[in-house]
Formats: sequence, C-alpha cells, structure tokens
Amino acid sequence: MSLRIDRGLFKYDFIDHHAILCVPVDADVKDIRKRYLAIARRLHPDSNIAASASQKQLAGELLSKLVNPAYEKLTAERTRSEYIIVLTQMGKRLSQESASVELNTDLAKQLASAPNVDHLYKSAIAKIAATQYDTLQQVPQVIAQISELNLIYLMRSAGKSLAAPPPPPVQPTNNSTTPQPNTTASAPPPPPTPANEDSVAENYIRRAQTLIDKNQFAQAEVELKDALKLAPKSSRCHSMIGLVYLKRNQLKMAKIHVDNALKLDPNDKAALEWKPKLDKALGQQPGSAKATSSTPNTASKQSDKPGGGGLFGGLFGGKKK
Repeated sequence: MSLRIDRGLFKYDFIDHHAILCVPVDADVKDIRKRYLAIARRLHPDSNIAASASQKQLAGELLSKLVNPAYEKLTAERTRSEYIIVLTQMGKRLSQESASVELNTDLAKQLASAPNVDHLYKSAIAKIAATQYDTLQQVPQVIAQISELNLIYLMRSAGKSLAAPPPPPVQPTNNSTTPQPNTTASAPPPPPTPANEDSVAENYIRRAQTLIDKNQFAQAEVELKDALKLAPKSSRCHSMIGLVYLKRNQLKMAKIHVDNALKLDPNDKAALEWKPKLDKALGQQPGSAKATSSTPNTASKQSDKPGGGGLFGGLFGGKKK
C-alpha cells in the first residue's frame, strides 16, 4: 500500500505532521503526546490480535514511517520551533496565493468561508481524530483531508503566531484605579521576524554543509530544500544545492540553482567556480552539438575510465590532459 499523500500541505512538498497525528496546528506538546499514545496503542500488534498478518504489517508501517517521525518532529524543542516557523510562513505565502489553492473536500470549502473558523476547525479535527486510524487502508486519504483543513486554517490565520498564548496581564496589587503604564509582562510575544527565519535557514545550511562533507548528498538536499522555503533569495543556499545536484549528476537541476545563485549575487564564488564547468558538461551531453562531434570510440573510452569517466568524472576529479 502506498503511503504517498499529495493534498493539503503535502501538495507543497511539506510533510504535515499535525495531520498525521490529527492535532490542531497550535496544539501544545502535552496534547501532542496524549494523541500520539492513543494512536500508538491503536496500531500496536498487541491491540490487533484478531487482525490479519497484512493488517498488522500495515499498522506497523503507519506507526514507523508516519506516526513516530511526526511525534519526534513535533516534540523535540529544536525541530518543533523550526517546523512552526516554516508552517507559519507557508500560511502567509499561501494566503497571498489563495486563488490557486485547490480544495477537494466539502468540509475544507466550508471552513474557507466559515465566520467562526477557529471553532469549526478544532471541532472537525477532534471529530476526525476519533476514527482516523480505524480503517487502515483509508488512513492516507484521511490525513489528506486533515491537511486540507490545516491549510485553510493557516491561510485564514496568516500573520497570527502559532506559539503558546502569553500569560494573563499582571493585575496591580494596590487600590489605585489608574492603569499602570508600560506593563511589559502583559505584552504578547511578537510574531517570528525575518531575522528568526534567516537564523533557522542558517541552521539547515550548516547541517547541509556537514552532510556534504560526509558525502551524504541526499540528506543534504533535504536540508537545503527546507532552507530555501525560508530563504528563497539566499544565493549561498542556491549555490550549495546546485553543488549537491552536481555531485548527484543531476546537471540540469544544478544549472538552475547555480544560475539563480548568480542572479541573486553575481559574485557568489562557488557558483562562479562551477558554472563554466557545468555549462561545458551540459554541452557535452548526448544529443548536443559538442557531443555529436566526438567519435563514438572516444566517448566510449572516456566513460570506461575508472574514477574519471563521463561528464560526472570530468567534473569531479577527472584527469586533465
């Protein structure tokens, strides 16, 4: 059974962990833990004694591939704070692109125009949670439905912080009725600022660099994609992911990001270094003018050289003549 989900926030290359656990996007850690334990009990083999072997296998896959990662992401302090910032920014961006957002369920369409969005949203989430994992084959579709609700709620709440509410105002202890000026204790925390978002993006970039140094390019690509969601105009991020695509021999994707890096910063050293080599490699691909000018025997001999064969070997460590 495929666990692929392509509606709601998932449609925008974002894993909606709140939808997987069926908790509101502003749920606190205590409620998230309570919900996780309920799902884990439901999916545990000891709770499905009468289930078939295939059902138990599916329950195990849902638990290990969806539920456990969602719980870890939403309860670890560092990953939770970064995740919430990305989620908030997605809500802001999509609220500006509302005309292009496609809704598939009547409930999501109703939520999009409901006057009391908060009440309807949380009531719907609670109702769906009661049966979310009852029919295991339908779980991906249910998660998709929840993610649509999350998407609409984020769009309608754009600009509102998803952090925990501030403490109540401090009441004066004297008998004076004169309001106390400049009481900072009652001021709500400000919404995330661009500086906060940039610092989170920088964390992704640092982790990506560490992964690149270890030749773990697939993991580095994931980190850099998350960074680009927060800092789409970062030339450094574009040049780094361009390098990752080069290392993975995805030359066309590499060119797109290297070109973007130079548009954002014409002096980006990494992009300037790799662009001519990339352009040359793309010009030598089969079907291009340069490629057809080479004889088949020469091309075959090049590709057979260990450690330096073909376009990829020429870019990374091939012998220079």
